[in-house]
Amino acid sequence: MQRYEWKKRDMGITMRLMLCFTVLAVLYFIFLSVLAYVGVGMIPLIFIGGFFIIMQYLLSDRIVLWSTGAKIVSEYEYPRLHAIVDRLVARAGLPKPRVAVMHTDVPNAFATGKGRRSSVVAVTTGLMRILNDEELEGVIAHELAHIKNRDVLAITLASIFSTIAWYVMHYGWYSSYGYRSRDQAGGLILAIIIAMITWFVSFLIIRAISRYREYIADRDGALLTGKPSRLASALMKISGMMSRIPERDLREVEAMNAFFIIPALSGDTLSRLFSTHPPVEDRIRRLMEMEASMH
Repeated sequence: MQRYEWKKRDMGITMRLMLCFTVLAVLYFIFLSVLAYVGVGMIPLIFIGGFFIIMQYLLSDRIVLWSTGAKIVSEYEYPRLHAIVDRLVARAGLPKPRVAVMHTDVPNAFATGKGRRSSVVAVTTGLMRILNDEELEGVIAHELAHIKNRDVLAITLASIFSTIAWYVMHYGWYSSYGYRSRDQAGGLILAIIIAMITWFVSFLIIRAISRYREYIADRDGALLTGKPSRLASALMKISGMMSRIPERDLREVEAMNAFFIIPALSGDTLSRLFSTHPPVEDRIRRLMEMEASMH
């Protein structure tokens, strides 16, 4: 089988990603400078936050599988699924990831793992029921693109100081009640305010980074199959079915929204506004434009 040559990075998207990471770096420098200036003893929290984010990265695949209940499956159990993965990794020149299935009616898929040689591609039983082989291939190609682009690493790095800011904000608030000195309490409150601002701005920037990387995964996955319309059709089916899934079922998997190919959201406008993914309609439009340009 002819190996696919991965497309070079889109410079426009790459520049936007670099801008986001630069803004994050400047923001974090200001945040740490303010902590040092007010003399608040936040160093232990910084180490704790850093430790947890590193462990989250190192154990990301195990944590995600455990939290979702997804199980690693063999070729004997799911031959259709493994055949599609085998075909795509052979063309992409990637090591074969472990294949997992998550038992839920919510139609979705995700990839996780800290690198190309320690990754997992998972799909739900609900997804396999509603997609044909070509559409399922489009979805899995998208997830393989996430693995190829090391997106778990990128988002983990972007989240480090956001996590630290959250710890400062959360635990610093309770610690402020233990300060007798007005100056000490005032310094801690200032640190908490700065932490809140840092966390919120980081939250928005990380979502921008995540959205850009979804566009890249859509593009690379579509080029891997050679048929962008396959992924577009899958996205339409998943999105349409999502609106018919009971709210209770969506809430059960909402912790995985950052990983899913389409977030398991209801019609909540605010949730969609702060989503880690771009609007489905925009993704489908881009894919269909790709399809037209290839013919």
